[in-house]
Amino acid sequence: MVAKWKSKAVAEWERHGSYRTLHGWETFTMDVGPTGPEEHEPLLVLHGFPTCSFDFRLVLPALAANRRVLLLDLIGYGLSAKPDVAYTMNMEADVVEAFVADTRLTRLAMLTHDMGDTVGGELLARHVEGGWPVEISRRVITNGSIYIEMAHLSTGQEILLSLPDESLPDTIPNDGSAMKTSLAETFSPHSSVADPELAAAWELISHHGGHRLLPRTIRYIEERRKNQSRFTGAIESHPSPLAIVWGADDPIAVVAMATRLKEARPDAALDILRDVGHFPMVESPERFQEAVFRGLG
Repeated sequence: MVAKWKSKAVAEWERHGSYRTLHGWETFTMDVGPTGPEEHEPLLVLHGFPTCSFDFRLVLPALAANRRVLLLDLIGYGLSAKPDVAYTMNMEADVVEAFVADTRLTRLAMLTHDMGDTVGGELLARHVEGGWPVEISRRVITNGSIYIEMAHLSTGQEILLSLPDESLPDTIPNDGSAMKTSLAETFSPHSSVADPELAAAWELISHHGGHRLLPRTIRYIEERRKNQSRFTGAIESHPSPLAIVWGADDPIAVVAMATRLKEARPDAALDILRDVGHFPMVESPERFQEAVFRGLG
């Protein structure tokens, strides 16, 4: 059943997607066909923590002008199932694999952001090992803590990580003020993102009680620390062409990460977006999509 949303933008987003059972979980997906001639390979988009595929709605029309675009809300996020379980990158990668298999695609490009970079890293590692039989034509990676020792974690992230890996009680406040403030602090001081954007983000985070699961879903940071050589190693070494698009004013996944990745992968294209923070697709959608187009060749 379609939920009643406060935000018209969220309601419209849900109407354009569909729910699939993937790896046992109800998963919100979007499979958007090209609005013009299909001139490029399909594009798989992977979102970050603690938001969802809704982040990309402002750039989706441009991305889908001449290619098929696949998006999904990972488990625990947005409109997808939010079970009270331990969350792992293996689980999320399994769901992405199932989604791609359901579409019968065998060749695609990837666009990843934040935690999606880590899920993408696991998929790339599987591909190199022969475990994911999909041809990856190109990749664009955006703001995410791919070198976790360089990350400047926020106070909110540190608090969540200090809590037990279990759901919060249902008595916790549900007005979203702390989360909206935390998200706003990841934007560049030069950005002018309106409050309705933050309200919609919170609505999707708290949907199905997802806000109570934040101490569980944030464990990807611990997993990244443990398995960085696997995730970032695959990001650095996978043979497909790589482009790096980074908001320069990101206070958490600092821009030095982008330059370090460029050093590890000299053939990669590097596009630094000035006066943009952690969510370039939200803060400066036109500049972001232009940079992504350059990265996708």
